[in-house]
Amino acid sequence: MTNFFQITTCSCLFAMMSLAGPRLYAQRKDTEKIKASALKVEMIRSDKIKLPATFEVAIYENLIQQLGRKAAFLHLYRDGDRDAANVPNLVLLHTTVSEFTKGSEEMRQVTTVAGATSVTIHCRFTDSDGKTLLEKDVSGKVRFFGDNLKATYDFAKKASAVVAKNFSAPAVQSSAPNLDAYTAYLQAHFRIHR
Repeated sequence: MTNFFQITTCSCLFAMMSLAGPRLYAQRKDTEKIKASALKVEMIRSDKIKLPATFEVAIYENLIQQLGRKAAFLHLYRDGDRDAANVPNLVLLHTTVSEFTKGSEEMRQVTTVAGATSVTIHCRFTDSDGKTLLEKDVSGKVRFFGDNLKATYDFAKKASAVVAKNFSAPAVQSSAPNLDAYTAYLQAHFRIHR
């Protein structure tokens, strides 16, 4: 009876470890951030879904504003900026509207159940060669009180959080690779000009 119990226990442990192994590896891989010195935000595309112009502009401007606050990039470029052409480690953000539900402010004020506005945008991050680095759907919603455009602000906050979580600026190299030599130089310079 004890042999049967031991064999069963070992078999269960083996099965759990074989199932958990790939998941643990994937979690470790997800924590590694992608190095990028600059981000270029392309204009919002809404090919299949008709999005009001005010929403397109609000999404783009809120996204630029939130990325400027939260993201750790050295530079943030807008669509059409020619200065981004020769930037090393440039990441491009392509956004496409995948879902849009225009709610009603009046309905939200009368009842908290109906009238929600939501927008879901597919964010695709690529390098300058077009290789996809990350893809994620991000949603913005306004459910209770506020203007319909508040959904664009909610999206921008969530999208900038995705960027902050998955990207980091490359380490800046010091102009003095040998700290001892640089310290000796500074001491000598100080003594000469004293």
